[in-house]
Amino acid sequence: MNRSQPGPGATQKTVLVVEDDASIAMGLDLNLSAEGFRVLTAGDGESGLTLARDSDLDLVILDVMLPRLNGFEVLRTLRAERRLMPVIMLSARGAEMDKVTGLELGAEDYITKPFGLAELLARVKAVLRRDAIARGTESKLHVASLEIDPATREVHRGSAPVELTATEFDILLCLVEAGGRVLAREQIQAKVWGPTHHGTTRTIDNFILQLRNKLEVDPTAPRHIVTVRGIGYRFVA
Repeated sequence: MNRSQPGPGATQKTVLVVEDDASIAMGLDLNLSAEGFRVLTAGDGESGLTLARDSDLDLVILDVMLPRLNGFEVLRTLRAERRLMPVIMLSARGAEMDKVTGLELGAEDYITKPFGLAELLARVKAVLRRDAIARGTESKLHVASLEIDPATREVHRGSAPVELTATEFDILLCLVEAGGRVLAREQIQAKVWGPTHHGTTRTIDNFILQLRNKLEVDPTAPRHIVTVRGIGYRFVA
């Protein structure tokens, strides 16, 4: 079992990773920690079930093929005990029936190995956001002069509403949730459109220009949506 400390700008949300492949578990631990999550890990189903019972969790990432108890058995037990934290299943199998079984047992999402970390992190955030909206706990974000409501997808600058397209909103939220970290164009593209999107990263530049025109006092000298030359963009509060 490993307990990682939250990184800078941590959300204080706790994720349990139940995975018997040590390299995959370590990769998930490092990347989730870098995103500001507190991470617990377990290498078998019984240990994972114990941690899930004893910990205050926001999300479980649960492998299917585990020693001692498999992932389906762990999930079935959690739901039988009315433990309703969201669960993302991982499996090396591509069989449609495995996905159906996981979803029928109460998993919120299912990812087949091998997977990209950018995709998994995007899925984690999407599942947590849907869960927060469902429970009515999704809070508004206040950065610079902006109020961003992820639940209603509305943005205000001061008291004035700002009309954003769906993609503009997704890119803005992606930058704000990065907590001041620089995001490469490829990272933004993967988070907003998914890792299989084949569009050019130049598209990101066009959307950034549109966001600056709508949100910056002086779009030609942006204070908040800042270019990091040769890398990408970051949001400065």
